[in-house]
Amino acid sequence: MTEDRNFDDIAHKFAKNIYGSDKGLIRQTIVWEDIMQILGKFPSSHAPLNILDAGGGLAQMSQKLAEAGHHVTLCDLSVEMLKLAQAEIERKGLQAQYDFVHSPVQEIDKHIKNQVDFLMFHAVMEWLAEPEEALKHLLGKVRPGGVASVMFYNHHGLVFKNVICGNIPHVLEGMPFRKRFKLQPQKGLLPEEVYRWIEMSGFEIECKSGIRCFHDYIGNRKNMGEYTYEDVLALEQQLCRQEPYLSMGRYIHVLARKVSKE
Repeated sequence: MTEDRNFDDIAHKFAKNIYGSDKGLIRQTIVWEDIMQILGKFPSSHAPLNILDAGGGLAQMSQKLAEAGHHVTLCDLSVEMLKLAQAEIERKGLQAQYDFVHSPVQEIDKHIKNQVDFLMFHAVMEWLAEPEEALKHLLGKVRPGGVASVMFYNHHGLVFKNVICGNIPHVLEGMPFRKRFKLQPQKGLLPEEVYRWIEMSGFEIECKSGIRCFHDYIGNRKNMGEYTYEDVLALEQQLCRQEPYLSMGRYIHVLARKVSKE
């Protein structure tokens, strides 16, 4: 990508197709399980937490944290996404828990000066021209002992999905960028690179989960065994945190703690 993607033009479509779907529900379920696990490790003396939801869009996940009493700064490049998020937040009566920032995540320093307890950076890097730079900048906003929740589109999952769809020449060509725009990113990140970026920024990785390790690879249901959405979700929950399935997820979610200087 040559420039960061702004979703102003398709904000409503994004909301419907990404979050109002089975795959969106699977994504939210797995990520929320991870977040609940890490929140339990914060000392009670740190409550409520100061949270930065960077590139947070509709703020689906951070709203749950706001409902628990935490304070959230929601930052997004798209003013339309922020408007949709703000309307939902106001409908739920959570506006006192939020600050709204219309800005690229790379310029968050202009809006918040203090470090945060918890950073959420979900499904943004694959839309950025310089993902490593943006991630490292945001990780610098986390206080020692704080936690980063990072989710990214997985290169390995993109390769596998193209292969099972028969797009083998496209894979052999290195999956070059296609001009037509879809909600699905056209470029994934290599997990080993993202893990290295996180660790080089002074963090220790505590949890990794594959997001949709199976759902997106299930083909035409004709002549297949019977199963339900609940069965697929249970399978994802059972196997998404172990290899080799973890590394085949369409997305990978990482929780990492910043090493304390004490």
